[in-house]
Amino acid sequence: MAAVQNVLERRERRSIFALAGIFGLRLLGLFLVLPVFSVYAHGLHGAMEHPALIGIALGAYGLTQAMFQIPFGKLSDKWGRKPVIAAGLVIFAIGSVIAAQATSIEWLLVGRIVQGAGAVAAAIIALTADLVREERWTKAMAIIGITIGISFSVSLVLSAPLAHWIGVQGIFWVTAALSILAIGVLYKVIPEVPARFHRDAEMNPAVLGTVLRDPNLLRLNYGIFALHTGLTAIFVVLPLVLVDSHHPLLSQADQWMLYLPVMLLSFVAMVPFIIVGEAKRKLKEVFVLAVAILVASVVWMALSGHNIWSIAIALFLFFVGFNILEASLPSLVAKFSHPGAKGTATGVYTTAEFFGAFCGGLLGGLLYLPGQRNYSDVFWAVAVIYLIWLVVALTMRSPRYVATRIFPLPDGDRDIDGLTQRLLQLPGVAEVAVFPDEGAVYCKVESKVYDEERLRAIITATT
Repeated sequence: MAAVQNVLERRERRSIFALAGIFGLRLLGLFLVLPVFSVYAHGLHGAMEHPALIGIALGAYGLTQAMFQIPFGKLSDKWGRKPVIAAGLVIFAIGSVIAAQATSIEWLLVGRIVQGAGAVAAAIIALTADLVREERWTKAMAIIGITIGISFSVSLVLSAPLAHWIGVQGIFWVTAALSILAIGVLYKVIPEVPARFHRDAEMNPAVLGTVLRDPNLLRLNYGIFALHTGLTAIFVVLPLVLVDSHHPLLSQADQWMLYLPVMLLSFVAMVPFIIVGEAKRKLKEVFVLAVAILVASVVWMALSGHNIWSIAIALFLFFVGFNILEASLPSLVAKFSHPGAKGTATGVYTTAEFFGAFCGGLLGGLLYLPGQRNYSDVFWAVAVIYLIWLVVALTMRSPRYVATRIFPLPDGDRDIDGLTQRLLQLPGVAEVAVFPDEGAVYCKVESKVYDEERLRAIITATT
């Protein structure tokens, strides 16, 4: 029995890290161009005649991501996870090749649109849920979340040196190669398992209306939308500020010297905030403070002019706030969503995130005028968006400090109402939802209070 358990755990660990790697490789391909895209796009045919297309092309992947990620997830239920993920990675690779060969801003836009159409995030998360036991689901998602954060940070640091060595076109070719490599990992490393529906990982149309009407979740959806609108809009103009021909601050090859210390220091600075938020149960206070830091950082950017030290400080503050919010927003979605509705809430939240990336590119593209070098106009617009978010965040109620735990429901006839009531009487159990069709019991629990063995015993004893 112990040997079987060890084999199962090894398989799960290998699968989790492989899927996190696929997620990370794909996002690395998207994020690598972020700090160098605007400068590169300015040199393409048609860019100066239609400067708005520069920003739109930067964020265009977000529109098709937002449109296709939920349909891809549903298709994976019918066609299987691996074929859908592989198809999405092929589409992403095709978009990367189109972008690599683009000589005009219009074709670069097409490439970015096709890249985003390979929206496999929901299918990867569903496959993760197929492969891991319910009790390891939270750890699996934490590993994927950490991988996303690392991919973003590494891409900012490596982007400029890579662009210097192999060009932005080379980055797109590398992105295509990474996608094909990810397909190999998908089929060689990850075992075959039947697809199952998981309410905590997938969209459930039956509860979509409830999720869309939940005021707490709506606040969080606006938050992630605003966060990525601001991020993308800032990177429409920030690279141009650094290489401005009238006031050059850093050559493209040397920009890692700005991003590396900023990212490292911002990660260190965010840790105490996360600890205070979760351990001291001050999550709302930390959340509001992080949004306020974002507002201050973007205002500072707008006032920095061409002072590299001032820009560095503003960017440091921005990523302190950004990292805190990237870590806390998914946690808040999990805390506010109803048992069994987390997958749907997360799907809506992720759609808002990708749509925000598109709107940020659109905003930066429409506001920035190359002839006038009006960089600060974009920063001020982002500051207004974040200021609205700060007002919205202040109205958010403090979350309950609960986590979702999923337990298998034994086969057989069940008194569902009776089971629910018995579980709710246990200390530390806040909400319960039983789903016989999935063979699962979803519980919102206070991790430090509830007795897991007693809870499992009640579920197992129910006939």
